[in-house]
Amino acid sequence: MKQVLVQNKQGLCKIVVMENGKMTEYYTERPSEIEKAGNVYKGKVVNVVPGLQAAFVDIGLDKNAYLYIDDLLPAHLEKQPEHKPSIRDLVKEGQEVIVQVKKEPVGSKGARVTTHCTIPGRWLVFLPEADYVATSRKINCPEEKTRLRQLAEALREPGDGIIVRTLAEGQSSEVLEQDFQWLKDVWSSILRKAECSTAPALLYRDLSLLPRLVRDLFNERVDEWVVDEPQVGAEIKAMLDDMAPELTERVRIYSDRTPLFEAYGISAELEAMSRRQIWLHCGGYIVVDRTEALTVIDVNTGKYTGQDNLERTAYVVNREAASLIARLIRFRDLGGIILIDFIDMEEEEHRRGVQEVLEEEVLGDRARTNLVGWTRLGLFELTRQRSRPAIDDNSRCPVCGGSGRLLSREG
Repeated sequence: MKQVLVQNKQGLCKIVVMENGKMTEYYTERPSEIEKAGNVYKGKVVNVVPGLQAAFVDIGLDKNAYLYIDDLLPAHLEKQPEHKPSIRDLVKEGQEVIVQVKKEPVGSKGARVTTHCTIPGRWLVFLPEADYVATSRKINCPEEKTRLRQLAEALREPGDGIIVRTLAEGQSSEVLEQDFQWLKDVWSSILRKAECSTAPALLYRDLSLLPRLVRDLFNERVDEWVVDEPQVGAEIKAMLDDMAPELTERVRIYSDRTPLFEAYGISAELEAMSRRQIWLHCGGYIVVDRTEALTVIDVNTGKYTGQDNLERTAYVVNREAASLIARLIRFRDLGGIILIDFIDMEEEEHRRGVQEVLEEEVLGDRARTNLVGWTRLGLFELTRQRSRPAIDDNSRCPVCGGSGRLLSREG
């Protein structure tokens, strides 16, 4: 069973995705903290740094955005030069460019931007000038993939790029055509606005959190969408009337006195899943440490001593840890390189079994996740792509910086 719970309290919108009674995703947004990922700007190049093969672009935010050379070269791989040119051959200081925020600004880093704009709709994503068609990897039926690819090819003009989303599975050609035409109109309005705007200028703002999740998440696999404010529920139903009227009956207004998250046991689990040390049901535990470059997760036996031998004990703890870690990565929206230090196992069958748990659990993750595998040192390595800061990026202690340590007066 899949549920989405929406709690609005004191101007803060909190959204939790539940799958079979377990939290898998968590989002928050304040009106003053609306995310910028997906927004399109007309920016001005203020600095070109050949040593980094990057340029810094003023898009009107506090810090200049970072534009890497790969985000300037053609999106279609076959159209890219065999050898990368110098970035000075592609952009100059003072040049105006249309860019889209690819990654939110984090800490001292400005936003990462790209010239490869993507305009998402309900069923399709439009990529101006990408000149290719792709289908979601999560559409498993080969015949359906072929059908959708053919429909997308028939829709596009030379130069257009289209990604067929997972939600498009089973949709008619008329529905896809209507979505694509709307996306083309949005892009045309962006270009018109760019012509009459002076950089830096915002040209297009992606939907705020709740409407975006309704667009991207709400499908027939969601059994229930629970909201604690009637007005918000009405807004969701209005969106669904246009996109998927058959789903409006799945929106439920929660009206009990007990806060929504407390009634569903969310508050306690949110607190537990946000800790550095998280206990497993078997008695083992994991420890999560984040750096700027990567995240390291350590697995320990803790109170679990097992009944047979060390190998079997390690396998039992590691399997449960693998399931929790996959869920935790989605919940915290961790990205970049992630290293997992499982308890040492000698048998290859056990190592393969732990990896299979990870492979199965990450299937529901909407972010691109690559399970690299076991390193020579016995660590498990994976990478995950995300565009927004992890949920704990802005909740670190301002005194210790999240380390949990302070210097004593004696030094």
